[in-house]
Amino acid sequence: MSKSLKRVRAALEAAGLPVDIREVGQARTAQEAANSVGCHLDQIAKSIIFRAETSGQAVLFLTAGGNQVDPAKASTCAGEPLGKADAALIRAQTGFAIGGVAPVGHLTPIRAWLDPRLLEFDVVWAAAGTPRHVFPLDPHVLPKISGAQVSEFTS
Repeated sequence: MSKSLKRVRAALEAAGLPVDIREVGQARTAQEAANSVGCHLDQIAKSIIFRAETSGQAVLFLTAGGNQVDPAKASTCAGEPLGKADAALIRAQTGFAIGGVAPVGHLTPIRAWLDPRLLEFDVVWAAAGTPRHVFPLDPHVLPKISGAQVSEFTS
């Protein structure tokens, strides 16, 4: 088991949540993940990382699979301009590779926001630390376990 997968498992266990991590083949995109688990596209909790231009830190936006993050709205949430996060920043701050960024289990704390669309479902699916692993959870626990603030940031 990869270090990334172990961190996600440990974070779920520490939060008292059931650990149901599934290997699904390829789930680099929200559509691939939805197809793999047989759910609606918007039930995929995408982890979108930006680089906060003033602080230089990675910031996380958890959004429904079919939604797009509006950069202007996201910058307003973050309180600073946002730019593209490169793979090195994402790996350094979260410990995850692009395509496998989980909402929990990051190497360092990360500021995060949650798309309210995800709260419309009983179950959502998120990356479990690799591009091939996902886990289901009640979206209403996402703010608690990820530290994400529910905000409008999609276009």
